[in-house]
Amino acid sequence: MSQISIEQEIKKSYLEYSLSVIVGRAIPDVRDGLKPVHRRILYAMHELSNSWNRPYKKSARVVGDVIGKYHPHGDSAVYDALVRMAQDFSMRDALVDGQGNFGSIDGDAAAAMRYTEVRMSRLTAEFLGDIDKDTVNWRPNYDNSLQEPVVLPTKVPNLLLNGSAGIAVGMATNIPPHNLGELVDGTIHVLDNPACTIGELATLIKGPDFPTGASLYGGQGLAEAYASGRGTVRIRGTVEIEETKSGRQSIIIREIPFAVNKSSLVEKIAQLVNDRKIEGVSDLRDESDRKGIRIVVDLKKGTVADIIVNSLYKYTPLETSFGINMMAVVDNRPMLLNVKQILEHFLRHRREVIIRRTKFDLDKAEKRAHILEGLRIAVDNIDEVVQLIKTSATPLEAKSRLTERFGLTDIQGQAILDMRLQRLTGLEHEKLLEEYRDLIQKIEYYNSILNSEEVLKGVIRDELTEIKKTFATPRKTVIIEQDPDSIDIEDLIADEDVVVTLTRRGYIKRVPLDSYQQQRRGGKGIAGTATSEGDMLQALLTTSNHQSLLLFTNLGRMHQLKVHRVPEGSRYAKGAHIANLVPLEKDEHIATAMSVRDFAEDKYFLFVTKRGMIKRTLAPLYRNVRASGIKAVLLREDDELIMVRQIEHNDEVVLCTQGGTAIRFSVTEVRPMGRTASGVKGIALRGKDIVVGAVVVPPQKEGEPDETWGHILTVSELGYGKRTPVGQYRLQSRGGRGVINMKVTAKTGQVRGAILVQDDDQLVMMTSANKVIRIGVKDISVVGRATQGVRLASLDGGTLAGFDLVREGTIDDGLVEE
Repeated sequence: MSQISIEQEIKKSYLEYSLSVIVGRAIPDVRDGLKPVHRRILYAMHELSNSWNRPYKKSARVVGDVIGKYHPHGDSAVYDALVRMAQDFSMRDALVDGQGNFGSIDGDAAAAMRYTEVRMSRLTAEFLGDIDKDTVNWRPNYDNSLQEPVVLPTKVPNLLLNGSAGIAVGMATNIPPHNLGELVDGTIHVLDNPACTIGELATLIKGPDFPTGASLYGGQGLAEAYASGRGTVRIRGTVEIEETKSGRQSIIIREIPFAVNKSSLVEKIAQLVNDRKIEGVSDLRDESDRKGIRIVVDLKKGTVADIIVNSLYKYTPLETSFGINMMAVVDNRPMLLNVKQILEHFLRHRREVIIRRTKFDLDKAEKRAHILEGLRIAVDNIDEVVQLIKTSATPLEAKSRLTERFGLTDIQGQAILDMRLQRLTGLEHEKLLEEYRDLIQKIEYYNSILNSEEVLKGVIRDELTEIKKTFATPRKTVIIEQDPDSIDIEDLIADEDVVVTLTRRGYIKRVPLDSYQQQRRGGKGIAGTATSEGDMLQALLTTSNHQSLLLFTNLGRMHQLKVHRVPEGSRYAKGAHIANLVPLEKDEHIATAMSVRDFAEDKYFLFVTKRGMIKRTLAPLYRNVRASGIKAVLLREDDELIMVRQIEHNDEVVLCTQGGTAIRFSVTEVRPMGRTASGVKGIALRGKDIVVGAVVVPPQKEGEPDETWGHILTVSELGYGKRTPVGQYRLQSRGGRGVINMKVTAKTGQVRGAILVQDDDQLVMMTSANKVIRIGVKDISVVGRATQGVRLASLDGGTLAGFDLVREGTIDDGLVEE
């Protein structure tokens, strides 16, 4: 009794199992591009004479033959493989012609095998041609009762034509389908130019050609895949934008990426619309039929269709990545191959098939010519032959005398004895001679194939050319070299002036500026934005579509998105929740916002907290923002970020508090700090006072009067405001208690904020009752610091929620203070 190491036995058994899965199940053969189950299905159909020009047979009949003769596995596995070969959305060129329900691109299963019928497609005949001419090797089936082909003698480069996907033990393959016409051109190029480069092949084989069409972004990923066997490409569905009779737009999805379930795609779009991650969609329906795919996405009025299309590409399988991994079995070993190597292995297979076929045909022709030579001798000496046969006692004696008399072989003598009398007529005699001459020419041709490499190449070239002429179809997938990320959506969107509003509960929207008309001072305003009970406006910015919206949270994080990506709404709309646009943590909300057009190297961001801390950091440090946001400032536990301003290195800043004090100092007193620094003290606060505003003031030019330098507009929560010349706020060092900014009384309420204004500016205010008031700044009185100002708006018992400026000819980058 021998001892066996269990470790070695397990390793050996597992390796054998792995090889069995790789070679016998999951990875296709490089020569015919088929896995064993597909090869056995096609061969069983060939044995049943289930060809393209014969009647259909029940799928159950084919499956029964496959599992009974060649493939000892479950019938469902075989039927699933058969079904896939009949699906025009799974195979670039279907190998099975199906009749009945073979499933759909929506993921519907095929009907049971007892209902469906199949036969080989016309192209499949080229896979099995010459299989009876000893062109391939054979092996016993699972019970040694029959023989099955090891590989099919295909004339078609099927591995690249229909591709393949499979997962084995420790490896996988994922080969995309290609266009037959391009493959033939590439194969012939390799045949004629064995030293050709991958780059030369790429000009002929432009890229994968999927049965579902769509667009493929190749570029570097495709080049790597063709050169090394591995790479990733991106596939985008094909969309069109149609104008409806009502003037609205609809997005029509005509083609979807390969292997994407259409029904799941529609469900995903609907889910995103319901979750408000995609805004501006009024209706979604699937109008697909036998003519093709048609998914209709109706848009609300004013929605930019290109933004919705980009959102569909980003959040749904309308854009997918296809990881190319060209693994195939070569001489019973899995190998990663580039596109040229695959074509070389196919050509090597074709050479072997043609040589073996030619030898088979040559042997058959030579045997027939040998018989015809004997028959020709007999016909030329017919009288003597007849007399010799008549005088022989037995057929054996007759054959012996014939071979001896005319120098024939036993085969020729037997052929003369088997010859019918009608062959003695003159017409039949001529036919014999004609057949013999044809055979001699064929024998010469067969010998030339075997003896000349150029003639052999010519045969391969002619057969491939005929395949292309008969079966090639136009390309379905559009190859685009430009990467989709380089397409700038802003080129398609007008840079219009807009107002962005953000409520305390996080609802944000974008409204065209011309929706608000200018009014006189003291007016009651027009309806501004719809908010739910207990919600009110937090920020209002006048900006434009092409600027970047920077959103800073109370926890000191920053998120960035383009203004045009904020969902557009009417004055009365509630808007979309900010959590649908940027990720927020628990207890985190947007504290302040501002818009910038660029992150100039000479600009700084000035951070102000409610506890009077201030920080200056170079703007370019905030240019690159991750999807999850970045840390903008380090805060103490009892502090919150309230606002951020864009400044230049020599600007001055005026910090204004809720209790009516202010301090003015130069930003040069605040040294530039890193992105995550916490800053320094800007103002010394009294009691529970907090900072509510920061006014950035450019330095006064030499000789410039205070009137043209500008005024600080201070606004209180009960609608009072005043303009005060900047010069009345003396320049101090940072960290002091400051001076009186506004006389705070019960009538005015606490200070809501302050902003730098000019006479030509217009003030836009939003009340807690959601009314918008727009007045000219020149209508507001210019008074001293220690005054309470004049009434700017009738609030009807409410409070002022926020305000901003509209400047003459430009859009202000200012922030709306709480």
